[in-house]
Parts: sequence; structure tokens; C-alpha cells
Amino acid sequence: MQTFQIASTRNDALQSALLQRINQKTKPLGALGRLEALALQLGLIQNCEQPSLQQQTMLVFAADHGIVAAGVSPYPQAVTAQMVLNFLNGGAAINVFARQHDFKLHVIDSGVNAVFEPHPLLIDAKLGMGTASFLRQPAMTAEDCTLAISRGAEIARDAIAQGSNVLALGEMGIGNTSSASCLMSVLCNLPLHQCVGRGTGLSDKGLDHKLAVLTNALQTHHVDASNPLQALAVFGGFEIAMMVGALLAGAEARATLLIDGFIATAALLVAAKLYPQVLDYCVFAHCSDESGHSKMLEHLKAQPLLHLSLRLGEGTGAVLAFPLLQSAVAFLNEMASFESAGVSEKTP
Repeated sequence: MQTFQIASTRNDALQSALLQRINQKTKPLGALGRLEALALQLGLIQNCEQPSLQQQTMLVFAADHGIVAAGVSPYPQAVTAQMVLNFLNGGAAINVFARQHDFKLHVIDSGVNAVFEPHPLLIDAKLGMGTASFLRQPAMTAEDCTLAISRGAEIARDAIAQGSNVLALGEMGIGNTSSASCLMSVLCNLPLHQCVGRGTGLSDKGLDHKLAVLTNALQTHHVDASNPLQALAVFGGFEIAMMVGALLAGAEARATLLIDGFIATAALLVAAKLYPQVLDYCVFAHCSDESGHSKMLEHLKAQPLLHLSLRLGEGTGAVLAFPLLQSAVAFLNEMASFESAGVSEKTP
């Protein structure tokens, strides 16, 4: 796998200067709560006292999963391709929210079991017509896994080269909660039943079947947390692997990474096992209603900005959280200080 040069955002002098600016705003200390921590993080990411948000970009990676043949989803595999067409036609939730919040949207065919006509929103990075079923064999070869990471990195670098310094990652892939659950169990060292949820709406019976299938798969493959690339190749999807590459390339370029829900966070688990400093660049948008997401966030010591009971994916939660980043930057750059406004500070 290619190497990434990801610097820590730690800078004691800059942190002190940013905190001084934040604390001198016309407000009681800490009165803007999490927005203050967010402003500090954005300043450290951009290595400056006056951060700015430029050409926010949503990358939605889509791919199919062979494990769907084992009955782990209430929806057929064909829905992946149908939803990609919905994205391209502008009719999905992510389209609505991307338009609302002025995100540039790209849809990446990472490995959907369909052939699409060229489209201005579509990036063709297809690695195959979906992964193999990891019930009996690895989802992808080590070579394809490495290639997927490289392609995801290239897509992120292209977005940054076009002027973006905020990347949000979304996904679409029937069956990808099964991949994410297995990755979570392995990389967080948690029992599988704490990681498996209802995905797109399984019944109790369907959930029991999904747990049984994934338990069988974990017992078939002997993978542990010390080998994240092997875990990704065995249990992942083409879209998840490309998201790993996009996250690492984004952090390398000091972009702010808006992390969406369960699948996107599973990709981050892999990325953080490879390069822990990637977490410095991550803003966790929300905690989804998918069963394992809160435990995944706990493992990463992450504090999500929103709790809206979302479980759609597509990057929707990441886009919805973006106005909070705008507010954090706006107060840091535009709010008056006690001195400039002639307001008396609190006496000791």
C-alpha cells in the first residue's frame, strides 16, 4: 500500500493563540460550548488563527457486496444501482441536503453490479461488479484492496486540487452494514452481537439470521486487530476501502474530514489503525441509530455533534452538521473581542 505523510495537528503555540482569541470574545468563558472546541480544532487543522471553509465536497462511494446472497439484507442487491441512478437524477436525500448546504457532490462507482452511462456527477472507479461473499472467501484480494485505497486517495486529492478543504464521505451499498459490523468486531475487539444492527430495517428474525451468518463468517476467517488491511480485504467492500484511501489522503492534505455514520466510521476505524493521526482531522457529525455506531464512537473517543436518530447513510448526517462548522468559523473570525467592543470583562 502507498504510504501517507499525515502530520499531527498538535501545535502548542497556535493552540494558545487560538484559545486566547476564543476566550477574548464578548461572552462568558466557555459559553459557546462545543462550538469553541470546534473552532479550535479547525484552526489547528488549517494551522492558522483564521480558518476558512472552502468548496465543501461530498464524495458518495457506491458498491455491491457478495454477502447479500446469504440473506443479510431485506433489500435486494439491485437497490444499490437503483439508488446510484437516484443520486445522479438528483432525487435522494443527499442531493437535497447537498443543494441546501452548497456541497459539490460526486458519486463514485467503486464496484456496483451494474453499468452506468457517463454522467457529470459520476466518477467511474469500478473495481468489479461487487465483492465476493466473505461467508466462505475474502471479499476482495489484497491487491484489489490496495488498489481501492489508492483510487479513493486519488479521488480525494482531485477534490482538494479543485479547491476543497472540507471533505464529507458518504456511501451506498446494500449489505455494507454487514461488512462494517465485522470490521468493527475485529478492530474494536468487541463481541459481534454488540456490532450487528438492523441495517435497512431487518425484522427480529432477519436480525437473528444476519448475526448467525456473520458469526459463521468470523469463525471462517482468522483476522485480528493487528492486521487492519487484512480485515479490510476479508470483510470490507470496494466503497469502504476507497473511503479509507480518501480519508488518509484528505488528512495528508490537511483537509477537514466530516465523518458520517456507521459505514463511514468503519472505514475510519481501518484508517486510524493504519495512521492514528488521521483522527486529528475528523469532525464526527452525528451518532446514528444503527446499533453499533455509538460503541464505535466510544472506541474512537469521539464526540458527535448531532443526535438525530439518523440511519440513512449517503453522507446525510455529515452534510447536516456542516452549518455548525460554519458557525464555529464565523464566531472565531467575526465576533468582537471585549477590547474591540469596549465591553468590560469579568472581574477576577
